[in-house]
Amino acid sequence: MRKAADTIAAIATAPGMGAVGLVRLSGPKAFAIAEVLSAAVLPPLRQAGLRKFCDARGQALDSGLLLRFAAPRSFTGEDVVELQGHGGMAVLAEVLAACVAAGARLARPGEFTERAYLNGRLDLAQAEAVADLIEASSAQAVRAAHRTLDGEFSRQVNAAVASLTEARVWVEGALDFSDEDVDWLADARLTTRLAEVEAQLAATLKAASQGARLREGLNVAILGAPNVGKSTLLNALAGFDAAIVSPVAGTTRDLVREHILLDGLTVHIVDTAGLRETDDLVEAEGIRRAIAAAEKAELLLYVVDARSGVTEADRALQHRLPLRPTLLLFNKADLLVTALDSPSEGSLHIAAKTCAGMEELIAAIKAHAGVAVMAEGVFLARARHLEALNAARSHLAGAQAQLQARTQAELAAEELRLAQEALGAITGKFSNDDLLGAIFSRFCIGK
Repeated sequence: MRKAADTIAAIATAPGMGAVGLVRLSGPKAFAIAEVLSAAVLPPLRQAGLRKFCDARGQALDSGLLLRFAAPRSFTGEDVVELQGHGGMAVLAEVLAACVAAGARLARPGEFTERAYLNGRLDLAQAEAVADLIEASSAQAVRAAHRTLDGEFSRQVNAAVASLTEARVWVEGALDFSDEDVDWLADARLTTRLAEVEAQLAATLKAASQGARLREGLNVAILGAPNVGKSTLLNALAGFDAAIVSPVAGTTRDLVREHILLDGLTVHIVDTAGLRETDDLVEAEGIRRAIAAAEKAELLLYVVDARSGVTEADRALQHRLPLRPTLLLFNKADLLVTALDSPSEGSLHIAAKTCAGMEELIAAIKAHAGVAVMAEGVFLARARHLEALNAARSHLAGAQAQLQARTQAELAAEELRLAQEALGAITGKFSNDDLLGAIFSRFCIGK
């Protein structure tokens, strides 16, 4: 266990007024500082005691519950004290100042969780899940983040690492005894073992990809000619009037951005200016920004008026857009005198003003995001986790190719080592200080 030389303190509740506020201490002096603040005998471990919290002159600042947890059975793995007082920022700031005056220092963002990681209470994937759980924007994201915090992601990664270790032992042993008559590398059991690892990594990557989408959300841009109902569509999806709706062409001249939740999926959606040829400099700039937004989007919703369908002008405009997955939306279908034929693949009939077809549209967006049917075992993941899993699969494929070609066993052994190292970066077995600093600096103070 890593022993910290100093004791840290921070307010662990959100800014603002509330019924209860929490100041947290962690480190070798946590109990001594708590004794100074309470000017009384501390309650037994893991039992709450009602105490006054006093400054250095003995003047009472607040009163509340004091709890303490002894190392290593605490969140950080160190001695931890929690001071639960009243939830006003002024009183919490006074209690925190008293902790600092008694020998603590102010904690950096994420330093409590960082100490939990460094002391072996959490691995790196679990530590990241702490922040993800706090930031989760949907019930599905909450459950997925909790699975990661509970160690589900790490267990899958560690299982793959264990299988890779067995394969490495096999290959390294074959190299050590290469002068014998037995060709250990030709054994079918090694091939089977590597195929099992590949299947493990594929399943983990699939669940992690869904979890990453839950965490990051999907970037969507709404495009089309003027007056086809783009802003009305944004309002229908958002559930409120996020954009101005007007029959005057060119009303939307700048990007209108909203972050909305569609059946558990966070969508970062942009309503754009109507695409058309224009001499108006302001409108032309809006159109340029619309095309720029399309370049950053992962999915385009191209809206046309169902009464006129896809026009030559639409086809010309679509050629100006970047190649992105696109859903073609025939809006205002409720105004048609005759019913449209069944929509072709990649298109939908909707009426944004009456919200008709919104359920089908949301389902199509979720299907594009890969979360149409969310598996029960999905855990939250980050972009770096996906990169590591893909790197591990790539190195594993390299090892399999080397062994199958019967070329350089040493190269196969190196590929297996690199695959194992890539997986170790997920849980923090192989990490550097720059990575740790980048991860924990994004945490809130007090966590």
